[in-house]
Amino acid sequence: MSSNNSAQSSAASAEGPGLTLYGGEGTGRRVTVRDLARAKRAGERWPMLTAYDATIASVFDDAGIPVLLVGDSAGNNHLGYENTVPVTLDQLVMLTGAVVRGTKRALIVADLPFGSYQESPEQALRNGVRLLKEAGAGAVKLEGGQRSARQVEALVAAGVPVMAHLGLTPQSVHAFGGYRVQGRDAESAEQLIADAKTMQAAGAFALVLECVPEELAARVTDLLEIPTVGIGAGVQCDAQVLVWTDMAGMNTGHTAKFVKQYADLRAALGDAAKAFAGEVVGGVYPGPEHTFH
Repeated sequence: MSSNNSAQSSAASAEGPGLTLYGGEGTGRRVTVRDLARAKRAGERWPMLTAYDATIASVFDDAGIPVLLVGDSAGNNHLGYENTVPVTLDQLVMLTGAVVRGTKRALIVADLPFGSYQESPEQALRNGVRLLKEAGAGAVKLEGGQRSARQVEALVAAGVPVMAHLGLTPQSVHAFGGYRVQGRDAESAEQLIADAKTMQAAGAFALVLECVPEELAARVTDLLEIPTVGIGAGVQCDAQVLVWTDMAGMNTGHTAKFVKQYADLRAALGDAAKAFAGEVVGGVYPGPEHTFH
């Protein structure tokens, strides 16, 4: 074996067993942040979906989705709030625990909700640790660039992996005056690039880019050594994420331009409910095969 091959073999051994992120199996372990770093180096793209309960999480885990985000998007997609701002840390702990219990392979990333980390690095660390210790998350996610750098540094130094989030950051919806594409002018684009570099330097293992021009997302993806996760940021990002209720056609009303609906589960569930109700009203259900004697 050549010295070069020996070095490559040693490096692979140091990183542990590799895996194909999407649909991979046979490793007997969860996906880790090291796997995501390796995928970036290898040019392997991967999908991420949100999940808020054990049942849906188990479906996505069985489907091979390597990373599941327990997002504060639960606020307006699961808990009935108008936006993400009212979501509490206690709610995220409960939802994250359910997702963890429903999965075996996926890396579970939990959002730090609005008000749970902005105060100080100490607050961020205290609450990030809760998501790992009480809920079993493998990483946390928080929003913001330079303003969140000290929080990221404190979390990473304590052993809490952090996924950062730039562009349209939903927790800042009131400051933005609505859900608007970010980074369209030169000044804001350069600020986003600076914030992305800051998040990488602070120790973030990945960066979500939401609602930014494709060209800007491509620049950031090329500049960073950590993977970028796009949502409304074009195809050049290293990974893509969607809110599962958008992806599966469960939501009604306005749909963002970046959303692609891969199923119509709302219609399917509605039809199932109507069929059940019809059989109950008509005296068909329960039939003999569903009855004890």
